[in-house]
Amino acid sequence: MIARFLLLASVASASFILPAAHAQDSAPDQADAAIVGGAIVVTARRRAEELQDVPLSVSVLNADAIEQTGSYNIQRLTQLQPTLQFYSTNPRNSSINIRGIGAPLGLTNDGIEQGVGIYIDQVYYNRVAAATLDFVDIEQVEVLRGPQGTLYGKNTTAGAINITTRAPSFSYEGKAEISVGNLGFKQAKATVSGPITDRLAVRIGASVTDRNGTIYNVATNQRVNSQDFLGLKGSLLWKATDTLSFTLSGDYNLQNPVCCAQIYAGYGPTQRAANRQYPALTAALGYQVPSTNPYDRLTDLDAALRARNEMGGASLRAEWDLGPGTLTSVSAYRYWDWQPSNDRDFTGLDITAKSQNPTQQKQWTQELRYAQEGQTIDFVVGAFAFHQTIHTTGSQVQGADASAWLLNPSSPLSQIPAVLEGLTADNDIRLKNSSAALFGQLTWHVTDRLSLQPGLRLNYDRKTGSYDSVVTGTASDGTRQTVTFASTDPWIVAQRGVLAPQSFDAKFSDWNLSWDLTASYEVSDDVMAYATWSRAFKSGGINLNGVPLDANGNPQLNVATVKLEKVNHYEVGLKTQFWDRRATLNLSGFWTEIRDYQAIVNNGQNSVLRGYLANADKVRVRGVEADFSVRPSDRVNAYASGAYTDPKYLRFTNAPCPPELSGGSSSPATCDISGQLLPGISKYSLSYGVEFNVPTAVLGGDGQFYLGWDGSYRSTFSSNASRSITMDIKGYSLNNLRLGFRNSDGINVYGWVRNIFDQNYMEVLATTPGNTGLIAGQPGDPRTYGLTIKADF
Repeated sequence: MIARFLLLASVASASFILPAAHAQDSAPDQADAAIVGGAIVVTARRRAEELQDVPLSVSVLNADAIEQTGSYNIQRLTQLQPTLQFYSTNPRNSSINIRGIGAPLGLTNDGIEQGVGIYIDQVYYNRVAAATLDFVDIEQVEVLRGPQGTLYGKNTTAGAINITTRAPSFSYEGKAEISVGNLGFKQAKATVSGPITDRLAVRIGASVTDRNGTIYNVATNQRVNSQDFLGLKGSLLWKATDTLSFTLSGDYNLQNPVCCAQIYAGYGPTQRAANRQYPALTAALGYQVPSTNPYDRLTDLDAALRARNEMGGASLRAEWDLGPGTLTSVSAYRYWDWQPSNDRDFTGLDITAKSQNPTQQKQWTQELRYAQEGQTIDFVVGAFAFHQTIHTTGSQVQGADASAWLLNPSSPLSQIPAVLEGLTADNDIRLKNSSAALFGQLTWHVTDRLSLQPGLRLNYDRKTGSYDSVVTGTASDGTRQTVTFASTDPWIVAQRGVLAPQSFDAKFSDWNLSWDLTASYEVSDDVMAYATWSRAFKSGGINLNGVPLDANGNPQLNVATVKLEKVNHYEVGLKTQFWDRRATLNLSGFWTEIRDYQAIVNNGQNSVLRGYLANADKVRVRGVEADFSVRPSDRVNAYASGAYTDPKYLRFTNAPCPPELSGGSSSPATCDISGQLLPGISKYSLSYGVEFNVPTAVLGGDGQFYLGWDGSYRSTFSSNASRSITMDIKGYSLNNLRLGFRNSDGINVYGWVRNIFDQNYMEVLATTPGNTGLIAGQPGDPRTYGLTIKADF
């Protein structure tokens, strides 16, 4: 941590060696365009325009809002955006949803796409893990709700998160920030920018975060679920001519915390025999969890915990004013290196001694587009290409308590630890994923007030993947053998019921045509109404977590691939400003129907927790949203955003059964959950905040003391693919407070308290292997507090 703070100090000190002779006023650039004349400017339609002129449901957070509320990653943004959901048990097992759709809640499957596109400086990030890293030098975050496929990358069927970082400037500037708080929290950020020559400017930024864990592991005498983040970003802007510029950017991000523990959250009886459920199994082994109250934040996990998450890349953006429009090229390379270690039995028993799926992923993207604005016609046309490679080499090793825990207690084998001890599955998983697209969107200003906006996207996807799991165990004669379905050795037979070998190759390819049509009408200068009808697709995929086996041990290849999602989306909206534009109220209503929805199914065939994909016949999500902000005076500003969301499986007849109906000899293989709610979605959600300030001349110059409050609420939601009587997470509210001083010289000092009422809540609940009824959970952060000092210079 000391070394990282020294690194930040060096970034800050670099500002003093920038050539002062080259300092000059900068031309308006992306960083300067965030707010123009009091209006919020966005690039949601790939061109700069005022937020209220965009016929789209979009929310915007600028750098000040992000920093003041402590929203330094997308997970924290969910407290400010009611219809943005983020779930993560570790960086790899993360999902982002908008309006409840985007990615299935559950274990990550590398063979499918996410439905929410993440873009940073116009570069598409294919992995949700990107969202778990700290923001570095952010200028603005736009959350676009609803399908965006005719303008954005790929598979943005639920929406897009468009993040813009600050651009290099041709005038000297710098920022520095340091925060300290309870739980050993330390965070520091620094940025410098300035000219190198009259046409060349540079920007360098860095961020480090460190915090002790919120859960105490009594087995290892250490705090777990800690934070240990490092982020570096640099960019170089070359204005080759007055009409041509190039921006070269690179970044490096590293997380290396002691993480991620899910702890005892409860017990819910299943259909398994009583002697094979959690109470009887723990009693037989003489085991007792450190606490049955998850908010005591105690665990005794005995396997090593690690969540090393490294990510970086480089991009080159060229912008050329060509004729009446602008030609933009964005070339990018990104990599992701994930090195985890987990305790997948969720107890202090030696059941699963090792469980990990390290993965290395690389992606290349190229986008080329031309945008033009005119009095009657505006348009954007372009092409996009994407290629990704994934190589995952996972392993799972069973421990000395596995036989007693996983095998039937009536079998004498359950009393022999050596039957399962050392049983090992070595997995090799590979994927090549390519896609290409042509897209375009046109805006026809029929009159001064009426506009029509059609869009098209032609997309091709191709995936080739393989899954190979080799299992080795100890036979009854004491020799190590490959576990096969041909063996009749009773030990091997028992082992393959726990970790079954399988191997298969699969391919997927398809063309699809997406389109949308939006009509907007300016009722008055401050009121606009719009309506959208769109047809979108989310790419199909390959099941790369393994698939069920038939009676002979052969993979059921009929579920090795999953169909693409077909989305029909309808939306109406109203954007208004009033009270001399001091107040803004935007309303939207939406109705989204998805056929062949990609849902996670838990395979109850084996004693391990394995998720694979299936297509639900039809899903519907509908709702209304409202975004309100008001600034009655220079002394007060406030906002409130709310959403009602009604998500439902209209037809899903072959769904996984909830835990209470699983595990028994007569339990149904599948359940009909048609009419049930989708997981992870609250019907009601709300974000709100207010800030008051009082002018003062303290420390000279113009300054002000301020008091800010922001909070969020969400109602009960399901944390299981099929709604269960034991897997709902109760609704909760979180409230944060800040009190500080800032002045016109760029000094800002404030104290903050987050989760001020110390609300106990669960971020996620999960079933555990073996249908034992054990429920694991991840408690949200307790109350935290601290002090932040910022300076702009």
